[in-house]
Amino acid sequence: MKLTNGEYHIQINSIKHWIKIEGSENQTTPLVLLHGGPGGNHYTFERTIGPSLSKTRTVIYYEQRGSGRSEMPISKEDYKMEQLISDFSEIKKWLDVAKVDLLGYSFGGELALEIAYTLPDDINKMVLSGPSLIDLEIGKLIQINGFMSVGDTPLLKQVNTLLKENLPINHLYEKVWNLVDTSTVDRLLFENQKIAEQNRRLWEESKLTNKGLMAKVIMNHPRETPLLDRLHHINHQTLIITGIFDRNTGVPISKLIHSELKNSELVLFNESAHFPDLEEPDLFRDTVLTFLYS
Repeated sequence: MKLTNGEYHIQINSIKHWIKIEGSENQTTPLVLLHGGPGGNHYTFERTIGPSLSKTRTVIYYEQRGSGRSEMPISKEDYKMEQLISDFSEIKKWLDVAKVDLLGYSFGGELALEIAYTLPDDINKMVLSGPSLIDLEIGKLIQINGFMSVGDTPLLKQVNTLLKENLPINHLYEKVWNLVDTSTVDRLLFENQKIAEQNRRLWEESKLTNKGLMAKVIMNHPRETPLLDRLHHINHQTLIITGIFDRNTGVPISKLIHSELKNSELVLFNESAHFPDLEEPDLFRDTVLTFLYS
């Protein structure tokens, strides 16, 4: 198809996917955005940093199956990584372009890496913002430690009690998440709490909810070979952006990814936590565009 700005609802693998095209007049290699979660959406990105990128780039938004404005699969089990990659492949065919650039944030960064590994000839460059590696146990420890670093005294006492139970890390992780409130989550995700308030207002305004189904399936159905052990096969030029205060996926995960990729650059943002696109938007935009045009 000839890329035309607008919103679309396209049947992909029997599921109607929400897709939005902006900046087609720029006639650049399309920059496909991959949101986090798993199971999140693009509503905030679409209203903050997204328009500044589409001033000079052709930008493609799409929301993954069962996420945001895309339909849910019939089965609650149909959220495996292989299915997400297949959806992307079909969406790229619908776009009818030779190659695309990827910008994945949080879990979207992990999905970008899985796509690049599986479909190397379809991808030009990648930008990963605060990427995750969900099947790594240390990722759970990073989040638990993050909550302890921003939590109040009652939360710290409750976590200390849980630690005495010698629970498996997965159980401890779930129990800690069940203890935290929205303000603690905001402090985990953002260094600047005014930005956190803006983000939460947009979350509420969107009326889009993450049901947690995708996260559950992906965690319960890890791929046979962990992504970390396959990263050295990925040759694409990659930019990794991470806030130094990222307590969610964390600098250690980004450093691991950077060390295993053959052609990557790691840029740390000094005033950001998990969302440098929101906390340092001008620097984020300029860093991304400079990389894409280099």
